[in-house]
Amino acid sequence: MSAGHVTELVIFVVLFCAVAAMGFWAARWRKPGDMMHLDEWGLGGRSFGTWITWFLVGGDLYTAYTFVAVPALVFGAGAAGFFAVPYTVVVYPLMFLVLIRLWSVSHRHGFVTPADFVRARFGSPTLALLVAITGIVATMPYIALQLVGISAVLKTMGLGSHWPLVIAFLVLAAYTFQSGLRAPALIAFVKDLLIYAVIIVTVIYIPYKLGGFGHIFDAASKHFTATTPPTGSTVLGANNQLNYATLAFGSALALFLYPHSVTGVLASKSRNVIKRNMSALPAYSFLLGLIALLGFMAIAAGTTPIGKDGNTIVPRLFDQMFPSWFAGVAFAAVGIGALVPAAIMSIAAANLFTRNIWREYIKKDASPRHEAWVSKIVSLLVKFGALLFIVFLNPQFSIDLQLIGGVIILQTLPSVALGLLTRWFHRWALVLGWVAGMAIGMWMLYTIPNPKTGHLHFGGSAFALSKLGFDTDWTIYTGFVAVIVNLLVAVIATLIFKAAKAPDGADATTPDDYTADEGDPKVSELPVTA
Repeated sequence: MSAGHVTELVIFVVLFCAVAAMGFWAARWRKPGDMMHLDEWGLGGRSFGTWITWFLVGGDLYTAYTFVAVPALVFGAGAAGFFAVPYTVVVYPLMFLVLIRLWSVSHRHGFVTPADFVRARFGSPTLALLVAITGIVATMPYIALQLVGISAVLKTMGLGSHWPLVIAFLVLAAYTFQSGLRAPALIAFVKDLLIYAVIIVTVIYIPYKLGGFGHIFDAASKHFTATTPPTGSTVLGANNQLNYATLAFGSALALFLYPHSVTGVLASKSRNVIKRNMSALPAYSFLLGLIALLGFMAIAAGTTPIGKDGNTIVPRLFDQMFPSWFAGVAFAAVGIGALVPAAIMSIAAANLFTRNIWREYIKKDASPRHEAWVSKIVSLLVKFGALLFIVFLNPQFSIDLQLIGGVIILQTLPSVALGLLTRWFHRWALVLGWVAGMAIGMWMLYTIPNPKTGHLHFGGSAFALSKLGFDTDWTIYTGFVAVIVNLLVAVIATLIFKAAKAPDGADATTPDDYTADEGDPKVSELPVTA
């Protein structure tokens, strides 16, 4: 290991240990009433204000994988990699429309997961089970990809073995087990400040070193033009425009359906906190646009990945362009940026299992303390499963799994998002829609190859319309098509069930539940009326 890498590693370890200590101390932060309760362990006491929620949700949605993968995609495909910028612009009005209502009804009824809401709204344990399983399956590879970000940094510093990653995993697992959601909420302050500092310095310093943004874009344009066959462009091609638009919109719909997004929102103390955050969080979208430009900077700097691992492009750029001490800070920003979302995701997946599988089907009389223990243990198992993805599977395969995860989680949109707006759908129609959307989505993904990696199946999310008989080279986002099929089946089936007067589940919520705010009485506190 070179002297420069030693300096980087020392700074990385010091900052990593500092935030780990914060994670353990977080169990005493904000005077929790009883950590052996899901409201405290899994939702931070539902007490976070505007600033804490802003850092928590921002750290939850903008992950280490975003820091690593978006520039890597721009490096390899050019303008197509910028799809992440418009989708994070579109997502906040959608979240404003839906998640405020979800917070209110969850506050009134004590819901911890989106599947809790579906269970009460449609009176269907089967539909709630499907939502819970979908959330867990979609979240697992997402957690793995946070570890991919840490792995890319460790590789760049010369630590190619899995042991450093295992150690980082054990630290993450330990403080999450002890402190629950309070740990990532506290660490998110450090994570976001580090990332903002690193990116601001990067977009000033690296262009200065490379001769300005004009030279950077010229170099990227020449690079893509010289590639045979063409792999990308600095301007979006006509054949990619439909896929770009549907991918951006579909990703926006998927983002607020992920269990970890819901967990961050339910931890807020009031509707006003969420409203302020939906207005302020687009500041991260500006940051994301700057992060994406790192892909073009890497091209202009002549940066090459380690082996064939494209995820190492950004760490390699930092290692190449910055002094060792600042590269160490940048690496720590990526590493810490993985800890926050990985912790929230594991907590969200564990809560789904505990509330909607364990308590619903295994131990119906589980006490709050018992629920907390089960959730803690499952959060460890979830992180362990994510670690196995990285240790035993090709990282590219984990990325492909995450693409599948986005298609999967979109199939909960009718029951969760639309369920917050209307009770028109029949419960069994939503089940049939889920089945149809999942089936068509998996078939489409199975037919997509990845020539770069040699994968014949599940090689991406861009489905060629020519496979449906259209005479065109255009592609479309698989998840967008799958959720449209889901909705069509749900609508048609609902009309049939209503015409046949098929019995539907009872709605345990009331219109007032969707406007409840902090201080309003819970369902258990409301007077019993005849």
